Amino acid sequence: MKQQLAAALAASCALAAPAFAWEPTKAIEIVVPFSAGGASDQMARVIQGAIQKNGLSKQPIVVVNKPAAGGGEAMVDIQKSKGDAHRLLTTSSGIFMTPMTTKLPVSWTDFTPVAMMAQDAFGLWVKADSPYKAPADFIEAAKKASPPFKVGGTSSKREDQLLVVAMERESGAKFAYIPHTGGGAASTQLAGGHLEATTNNPAEDVANWRGGQTRPLCIFSEKALPYTEKVAEDKSWSEIPTCPSLGLNVTYQMLRGMFMPGGVTPDQQAYYVDLFKKVSETAEWKEYIARNALVPDFREGEAYVAFLKQDEERHRDLLTKAGFIAGN
Repeated sequence: MKQQLAAALAASCALAAPAFAWEPTKAIEIVVPFSAGGASDQMARVIQGAIQKNGLSKQPIVVVNKPAAGGGEAMVDIQKSKGDAHRLLTTSSGIFMTPMTTKLPVSWTDFTPVAMMAQDAFGLWVKADSPYKAPADFIEAAKKASPPFKVGGTSSKREDQLLVVAMERESGAKFAYIPHTGGGAASTQLAGGHLEATTNNPAEDVANWRGGQTRPLCIFSEKALPYTEKVAEDKSWSEIPTCPSLGLNVTYQMLRGMFMPGGVTPDQQAYYVDLFKKVSETAEWKEYIARNALVPDFREGEAYVAFLKQDEERHRDLLTKAGFIAGN
């Protein structure tokens, strides 16, 4: 009888035990290093919604935007939150670029890598009623323009401006790059006729594309995007030509990833790796990446760290060639 009672008690305790060695005990904060409306912000809010809708966390998810200093404010904030397992940073390639271009005393190695959720493409966008139908038309007009065409993007010396510099090197045209706090703001300025183009991510211009305000000339990718569902103008993402296929030989993709502060425990890291793996399998996430033309690429553990090391060196090379390394 005592053995039966002991077995029943053990089974009861096992059922009552938490599913993980560690779980959050208060609200989880996702810090976004850019303003509301941009691609990083959209991703964070989709993650927030997917977690809450599917009951993946017992604690609420709070999204906080800290766009100052090209994302530097958010990075320093998380750096100072060492050991706080209730805070996360959603970031892009800026996790390499901001420190390299500003001498900001912070590195991705100060953080705890959790998961890479996807890679993101970029497009060359113009106003819907723009006379340019292909990159060649746009470049030819830019070569003759005085003053130079204004091309908008997110922040300075970041992914968007790297693409503008690459277009200049490839074509010989000169542009006036106009930085914004996020891709949403740049898209709004393009729709209002204050810019000639943007180098936005698909997510940052898709709303205005659907609304008939902007349109893509090409995608800065080696391969066409894989999504065939119609988006706008009776076109799908897969029907937008790549820039190289139209003679503008410029390509770039960036990571979309999640980090924790440094100094957290392996059990705390494991909880979030599992959480974001589950997020990547939800219908909400799959619909989001298809709608916004992200390239699915979930990585965690050593695969994620290896990618980060390689991507850091790639960006060091790109920034050096562009003359954007701080102190150069």
